[in-house]
Amino acid sequence: MSFTSVSHRAWLSEHDCDLDAFRALVEQATDPADYPHASAVERNVPVYDAGLLEGDRLVQAELVRALADGPGIVVFRGAFPDPDVVDRATAVFEALIAEQRASGATAGDHFAAPGANDRVWNALEKTALYDAEVFADYYANEVLALVSTAWLGPGYQVTSQLNVVNPGGAAQTAHRDYHLGFLSNETAAAYPAHVHRLSPVLTLQGAVAHCDMPVESGPTMYLPHSQKFEPGYLAWRLPEFRAYFEAHQVQLPLAKGDAVFFNPALFHAAGTNRSADIRRMANLLQVSSAFGRAMETVDREAVANAVYPVLLKRQAEGADQAWLDRVIAASAEGYPFPTNLDSDPPVDGLAPPSQADLVRRALREEWAPEALRAELRAGTERRES
Repeated sequence: MSFTSVSHRAWLSEHDCDLDAFRALVEQATDPADYPHASAVERNVPVYDAGLLEGDRLVQAELVRALADGPGIVVFRGAFPDPDVVDRATAVFEALIAEQRASGATAGDHFAAPGANDRVWNALEKTALYDAEVFADYYANEVLALVSTAWLGPGYQVTSQLNVVNPGGAAQTAHRDYHLGFLSNETAAAYPAHVHRLSPVLTLQGAVAHCDMPVESGPTMYLPHSQKFEPGYLAWRLPEFRAYFEAHQVQLPLAKGDAVFFNPALFHAAGTNRSADIRRMANLLQVSSAFGRAMETVDREAVANAVYPVLLKRQAEGADQAWLDRVIAASAEGYPFPTNLDSDPPVDGLAPPSQADLVRRALREEWAPEALRAELRAGTERRES
């Protein structure tokens, strides 16, 4: 992954945050010729018609190029082509919001005032436990698997945070995201420059539109090409960079079922909802590398147990292996480490089986749900120190 380097030193500081260098980087135009599979380039962003994409390495290489060395963001029109799948998930999300309100809980926000939005943390696990059928149909999505595998490789871990910005909801402040984006400048500067380059490739940010989002409803504001500015994790809080973002950010309207994915180092922020009656609902997806740490704790054992009976049923009804694998990837832990190698040693290779390996075996051998539940519990216990 290449970045525009401002310094050959091993450490970065706020002194490296040159606004003129930043401007030269972000004011370049995105060349449509670099993205032959895109149906258009709108406001410097490649836009793909999900129904026309093939899930091959050429497409994935193009997506990697866009996220790493291009504008840092891609939009998929019709990423979730079945409106019934989206609407059923929306109904679950609304039920989760109602339960949260009834409990008196108020979810905070990283970059906006608490209470301005309806936020459901760990919506992935909560959805699986609330309605596993909805979870399976939603997370069997081909676009999500395509771009997650392209950016992160196998073993990725999906987390989901539901965000509803109500009419009048104010914009977030411009920022970069997890990992280094969640640290103070002082702490971020303590990490060497190569870690600043590494952080973006550990996470993929995404959002699925659960309603039509015209610009007046405040869809995400972003600054294409800003992810390539090497000291950007130290720049985004500086007033001159925030002012530049406010003056030059772009927004694209989204339709229900569209999805956007972007490099977490892209300067971005949710917009102000200036509409009178649109509750702007997005399922925010943070997909983590198998080699990184996800932001949220998810009980993957509980999710896998909840979803497995649906997988058994769909397999019996003729669902193909690719469909099953996409749901497993979004539910079970796909990487076997960290573990306790005394009690969970490698047997048939260099690593013990992961949760996902166990779920796939259970499906092949058509285990009863109780059998998988017992094996998953035993596996969790083996991994404990």
